[in-house]
Amino acid sequence: MRAEENVLLTQTTAGTPMGELLRRYWWPVTSNGRLLRDPVISVRLLGEDLTLFKDKSGRLGLVDRRCAHRRVDLSIGIPTEEGLRCMYHGWMYDVNGQCVDQPTEPEGSHFSEKVRIKSYPVQELGGLIFAYLGPEPVPLLPRWDVLVWDNTFRHVGASVLNANWLQCMENSVDTSHTEYTHGWWFEYHVLDRGGGTGDPVYDAIAQSHADAFKVRHLKTEWEVNEFGVQKFRLREGEAEDTPDWTIGHPLVFPYFVRLGGKIRSELQIRVPMDDEHTLHLDYMAYNPGPDVEVPEQEYVPYFEHPLFDEAGRPIADYVLAQDLAAWWSQGAITDRENERLGVSDRGVIMFRKLLMEQMKVVQDGGDPMNVYRDPARNERIDLPVNIGPGPITRDPFSERGDHRISLSEMGDMTAVLGGDAGFKLSHYHMDRYSPVLNQLLDIYRRYEEVRLQR
Repeated sequence: MRAEENVLLTQTTAGTPMGELLRRYWWPVTSNGRLLRDPVISVRLLGEDLTLFKDKSGRLGLVDRRCAHRRVDLSIGIPTEEGLRCMYHGWMYDVNGQCVDQPTEPEGSHFSEKVRIKSYPVQELGGLIFAYLGPEPVPLLPRWDVLVWDNTFRHVGASVLNANWLQCMENSVDTSHTEYTHGWWFEYHVLDRGGGTGDPVYDAIAQSHADAFKVRHLKTEWEVNEFGVQKFRLREGEAEDTPDWTIGHPLVFPYFVRLGGKIRSELQIRVPMDDEHTLHLDYMAYNPGPDVEVPEQEYVPYFEHPLFDEAGRPIADYVLAQDLAAWWSQGAITDRENERLGVSDRGVIMFRKLLMEQMKVVQDGGDPMNVYRDPARNERIDLPVNIGPGPITRDPFSERGDHRISLSEMGDMTAVLGGDAGFKLSHYHMDRYSPVLNQLLDIYRRYEEVRLQR
């Protein structure tokens, strides 16, 4: 790749071709659970510094980071019934950025009417808070399937990476990394170099976890569809009619990958903060099908998971942590001039071409893919995925190749192991950082109870 092409693909700010493409989409920036804990937070999105707040009337606002008066940071402001008040002199802004009160100005002054700061549309869906930084008319917020499912328990894990969003997204079409990053490196990191944990159950789970990913890929394919790039894989020991090969799962253009599971489905979302930083959100939706009822949620919990341990070493004992290490270790912006791509990188090349094509669509005045304006098409957008929730059968893992736990769903082995082994397995998953881990494991236990009764 030429240097200028790499710059073109990795820029995220307004006025650049890629930045203008990215501004045609709604971007998730946090969950409603985080705003419950702190109703005013700072947000960096597409190179812009902003303040997200929820006023005491329950309205959401996304405005400039700083007050128009003396440029104080509004993220340390005071939420009120009418909006957000600056902590310095009390100037208050509504959710549209309009200044509605200036308590230090003379009575009868109309100065506030002349003051307005930048603001952007913001909406909530599925417990996520989405922002739109693009031109009008504002498109519909896409109602992706897992965001609107009933009987679903959700939480969101987050981390900030010193890495451009594109190298994070390219991972989603880099199928061949699975064996080595999630299999061999996991085994080396936990069992070989680490010497294991000393607990035979933990170590047995770790070895089975690594072995499940080390299975060799016989075939990999990619194709562009209406949502983005669909990925297909066939591994040793699998029949040609396995759902991983006949259905696959999608990279949803431009910013997330949809992973399926019998119980846990997942959106891995890569949010460009700026050219050199990415907010990674792992939106996990636990739906055990119609036979097991999940607890109702008033809000979706938001938790942060670390990249490094106390000694400064990369955490690498669960799948997403292994991916994260690969992304930030490429540098802030990958040097694509000096990379050498092989046949197994066809999906990466396909995604880059798709980005170039969609940039051209925007430059020509059109809507890029996955911009929705027809409400009828946006009732619920079901994405093609290899495995998903459904009625419980006698052995849900024995049908059409599903006997092997989904690569994206190692956590569902709690349904097979049960009891304390479930807690031990959660050690090798990001769920261990979740404030609702006990509720998640309870869903798996009840799923297994129903299955055994069939």
